[in-house]
Amino acid sequence: MSLNDILHYLRLGGVTLAMLIFASVAALIVAVERIIVLWGVGERSRALGETVNKHLLRGDVAAARTAAERSDAVAADIFLAGFDRMERSRTAGGAGIEAAVERERAQVALKLRRYLWILATIGSITPFVGLFGTVAGIMRSFKDLGLDVEAGGTGGSSAVMTGISEALVATAVGILVAVQAMVFYNYFQARLSRVLVELRLIGDEFVELLKERAAGLPPSEPMPPEPQAAPATRTDAQPA
Repeated sequence: MSLNDILHYLRLGGVTLAMLIFASVAALIVAVERIIVLWGVGERSRALGETVNKHLLRGDVAAARTAAERSDAVAADIFLAGFDRMERSRTAGGAGIEAAVERERAQVALKLRRYLWILATIGSITPFVGLFGTVAGIMRSFKDLGLDVEAGGTGGSSAVMTGISEALVATAVGILVAVQAMVFYNYFQARLSRVLVELRLIGDEFVELLKERAAGLPPSEPMPPEPQAAPATRTDAQPA
């Protein structure tokens, strides 16, 4: 298909094809923006989680909080919410830390899912927009056929078939745009599911360590192996 053919179909498509092209560009913009936002989210969160947990295992809560404040990972907000709650509930032995971390984790999940509704909407409505353009084009073709007959024309099927073939372009474009949007949407959904599971695991381990610090208990360490008892020596009785 040459450039002239594409321009010809665009002129015929009118408003319908313009809407579909706009939707395709919007889906592409959202996909690029989400790729930039989600790039390295899991890796940075895991690295920050390991750093914070190491400080907590050593009992250095201040260093752990400083590491979270200096990080740009999304998990930093989860850690800071836990530290803030720990400061407010120090006398209560860390009560409410888990709830605070869970609330912040939900907020982070909402931020990571931002704009995905646009992809889902484009993927669901563009086939119907294309179908509407096709129906409108077929109606126009039959109208032209009727006018041709009234003017004394032959009313052959060639005029109708040409108009219908041109009208079907709107349906084809609508399906292509929907496939594009749904591929992006499903990719981000799968990636976000993995990232959110990692954030849950990181947050759960962080809550456990922070509760131990808030309660003033030392971090759990592996128990040393129990010493084995020395075998008893047997002394043979000597005859008297």
